[in-house]
Amino acid sequence: MNKSVYIFFLFIGIVIFPQTNFSQEDDLGVNEDKFQEFFFEALKQKGIENYDRSIEALLKCIDIDNSVAVLYFELGKNYNKLKNYDEAEKALNKAVNLSPENRWFIDELYSFYASQNNLDKAIETVKQLVNHHPDYQEDLASLYIKTKKYDEALQILDELDAKYGISASRDKMRNNVYEVTGRKKEQIENLETRITKNPEKESNYLALIFRYSENNDKDKAFETAKELLKINPNSQLVQLALYKFYLDDNNEEKAIESMKIVVKSSDIKPDAKLKVLTDFMQFVEKNPQFEPDLEDAISIVSNTKDTKMLFKLGNYYLAKNNKQKAWQFFETVLQLEPENFSVLQNVLLLYLDLKQYQIAKEKSTQTLEKYPSHPLFYLINAVALNELNEPEKAIESLETGLDYIIDDSKMEADYYTQLSKAYTLLNNTNKAKIFSDKAKQIENSN
Repeated sequence: MNKSVYIFFLFIGIVIFPQTNFSQEDDLGVNEDKFQEFFFEALKQKGIENYDRSIEALLKCIDIDNSVAVLYFELGKNYNKLKNYDEAEKALNKAVNLSPENRWFIDELYSFYASQNNLDKAIETVKQLVNHHPDYQEDLASLYIKTKKYDEALQILDELDAKYGISASRDKMRNNVYEVTGRKKEQIENLETRITKNPEKESNYLALIFRYSENNDKDKAFETAKELLKINPNSQLVQLALYKFYLDDNNEEKAIESMKIVVKSSDIKPDAKLKVLTDFMQFVEKNPQFEPDLEDAISIVSNTKDTKMLFKLGNYYLAKNNKQKAWQFFETVLQLEPENFSVLQNVLLLYLDLKQYQIAKEKSTQTLEKYPSHPLFYLINAVALNELNEPEKAIESLETGLDYIIDDSKMEADYYTQLSKAYTLLNNTNKAKIFSDKAKQIENSN
């Protein structure tokens, strides 16, 4: 049952419950009515965040009957809201003492101690909760880690793994302990044991491969990868490791085969594919005879929507001076991320390199509406205008953009070169020479 719903019905029960406490009193009805009136007033005031008034009403309830645990539970929560932590702790402890089997009361006290970073008391409290639900054992393990009681934490994690099987959340805690304590050998032994107990589980092999690699034990990592491939010949994730091992082992044919499995796989995340492609790009730089294989791999992922990968591929082709392909990848990134500023600059510059001056003019004009103080876009706009034989507009764009250049002599020289070109188009040779000389002077000073 949802906690809030449970508490609500508990409240209703409490309102009725005091009848038995008043049974010996002559004014039973009066006390019962007052109790209910104060109690509901407390709930109302709490609901509108008048915690002081809620506390006043609860204290009046306690004056009538001080044995009702939920009153202290509500009192503790109100004090906590007012940051009166001493009184909050007292009230919540009182609620737990009056109703030691109430899970929600103990949970509230545990949450209070956790919020106060009182880890020792949080541990003692969560130990009570473990009796109610085993899920709290993970909380206990986490608290042991925070208090550097690593052996106790590992013991709990081992017990939970044995009882319920492996879980990602517990593995995260376990790996945290191993990393903090430097117990790499123990970590590997744990994974080896898992494989022995469950030789069909792929994730155990993958984790062990990673740990061996992390410890620079590449031979064992390679052997583990090959062992996994024997058990599961269709494993795609293992190819992430095999690819690198084959490449390091100068087995290019098998490395390429693994790489292509990786880039085709729907099970492997784009980040991992990108890492493999990046490795292979570096390999191809030194071994250009394998460039056709890289091109094949790129063609496989060219329809990806992952902008990191598309950006990397755009830069790859830009470095190879294949500007058409670079533009295609950058343009796709821009369609997916229209606000990507660095890609926007690349695309506009490539329009110029590819002599697409009309579209460079239109796109740079649109861009200047969004970024009216960026000098590069005025320069791109002016270059396009000069190439389209619109020198007057080019001069206007350049004169505006000059005001935005700050400590960039290279760009300033480019501006003067374009101004010289614009005035040449207008047959104004004097001004053309003035700006040409300015450009040369800056270039020579650098």
